[in-house]
Amino acid sequence: MLVSAPATTAAEPPPDPAAARTEVSISPVDLDGPAISTVKVTVRNAGPQRMRSLKVAFAGPAGWAVQPSPASVPGTFADGATAAAEFRIQVPEKRRGFTLRTFTATATYTGGDGEGSATGTRTQASGVPLANLAAAYNNVGVTDESDTGPGDYDGQGNSFSAQRLAAVGLTPGGRVRALGAELTWPDVAPGTKDNVSSAGQAITLSGKGGKLVLLGSGVTSGAGGTATVYYTDGTSTRGSFGFPNWSFDPADAHGATLVASSDGRNRQDGYGNEGIAYRVFAHSVPLDAAKQVEFVVLPANGNIHVFDMAVAP
Repeated sequence: MLVSAPATTAAEPPPDPAAARTEVSISPVDLDGPAISTVKVTVRNAGPQRMRSLKVAFAGPAGWAVQPSPASVPGTFADGATAAAEFRIQVPEKRRGFTLRTFTATATYTGGDGEGSATGTRTQASGVPLANLAAAYNNVGVTDESDTGPGDYDGQGNSFSAQRLAAVGLTPGGRVRALGAELTWPDVAPGTKDNVSSAGQAITLSGKGGKLVLLGSGVTSGAGGTATVYYTDGTSTRGSFGFPNWSFDPADAHGATLVASSDGRNRQDGYGNEGIAYRVFAHSVPLDAAKQVEFVVLPANGNIHVFDMAVAP
């Protein structure tokens, strides 16, 4: 049954639009250190009043020296006008590998939107994210029942049985449909690294859609965290998700969706625990559907194990 929202009547005028807010933006920072980089912070008055007594503070990562702090911007600024302040920041020698740097600028003022302060942030990447999820594989989660020794999905030497997973439709390179996404089961041989124990890895991923779908399961009951999705325009969104323990937790723990349930598991001494379900789940985090995804940073929680991820409508 479809339920329509009640129509607005003359006695119920539509709500006023949300008031515009002061905008604070930060110019790109030259991260090719060691060097002194000049950064411009721009403040746009969203009105309706003239903005005055403007001060701007700027900060980078801990330990990066900034001058001046804060900067006073003389004059007053009409509705829609912009004001700018320049800062010099000491950029240390570039680290090896991939690093994210976050910069923050805060404007304090009188007038303007009447809020008294506004903040803007900019996150920049140094280096290149891993090319794909397979490049981040760091755990053996699936073994053959004839050779269980390499497995250690849970930190205690246990793993999924390749034979029992195949019986429920999970085979190397096989397609997995979940939460509107087209996912792929890892296309590797049993007994080799096939999943990511999440530790804040940055993974290249492209696409546009309304959600990021992750395929995996947890070890222990504390397999939850926050994924951060970065877009090609330099912005990002964050979303929390979690997986139930691969066995014993309720199947809907953390709000996850059950994808497959296999019978038993492989132990160091061979297949065992017959009659107990060992499971794979899907979960998702929301995306800005208008923006192109560039890369994803996984949560820093090794209890979360990810077999694949994809952008879905």
